[in-house]
Amino acid sequence: MRGEYGAVGVGMMFGAFVFGLGMQLGGGCASGTLYTAGGGNMRMLVTLAMFIAGSTIGAYHLPWWSAQPNIGPVPLIEKLGLLPALSLSLLVMAAIYGLTVLLERRRHGALIAGAPSPHRGWRRFLQGPWPLLWGAVGLALGNYATLYLAGRPWGITSAFALWGSKIAMASGLDVAAWPYWQGARAASLQDSVFRDVTSVMDFGIIVGALLAAAMAGKFSPSWRIAPRSLLAAVIGGLLLGYGARLAYGCNIGAYFSGIASGSLHGWVWVVAAFAGNVIGTRLRPGFGLTVERGSQA
Repeated sequence: MRGEYGAVGVGMMFGAFVFGLGMQLGGGCASGTLYTAGGGNMRMLVTLAMFIAGSTIGAYHLPWWSAQPNIGPVPLIEKLGLLPALSLSLLVMAAIYGLTVLLERRRHGALIAGAPSPHRGWRRFLQGPWPLLWGAVGLALGNYATLYLAGRPWGITSAFALWGSKIAMASGLDVAAWPYWQGARAASLQDSVFRDVTSVMDFGIIVGALLAAAMAGKFSPSWRIAPRSLLAAVIGGLLLGYGARLAYGCNIGAYFSGIASGSLHGWVWVVAAFAGNVIGTRLRPGFGLTVERGSQA
């Protein structure tokens, strides 16, 4: 088994920044894009297509970005020891939570309550919405299962680069000559996507979202997308894909799994992606997109 460790440097921070910007324009992160697209959101299908394209372009450009100034991977557990590294991470999490609560109460008077559900017990489990605690436990168990079955933490966006590269290769491009597809990744380019663990998990998210939307009676796809919103989906998707390749993943592969692995790049990713999100929220109205309460907190 191995953790997720990324080099902390210019390329990673730029990638996380543009990923955060893309989240606001595209309408979600990597897992969110898969989930909402699977649930029947046609706009997010556009975001997903552009996400794949951007990730493929990012894979092509990655060697140049990797050569930019960086301090290399910084595994906190190796540098500080298990207990100090874990304590530091928990302390930072507590500080972020406390600051978020303080800002929310100062600006709005109270915290936003969790989404209510008319269902109880198994019906709520099947039809939602879940309490936040359920979701947190589910994510933790899912990441543990991924680590056990795949030998590495959860990731999503490497599959997008694979899908896009396979499409490019089928179109006649010599993708196999790209530095990104040398070494251990070379076999993935030749094998079926169903032999790629990340791809299969991504397909599972899409199918699971479709089933969840159907069971909740919320599957109602519509192709009517406002032109400005469509443009935001195209730009946002490209930024999401490109940024994810440079930043060693998305908020799952880089942030969630990076911090869980005790890697400094996961925390640096948060700061850079947050900055991109802040700017993205200010650009949303120009594309006819709403700015929800708390999105700039």
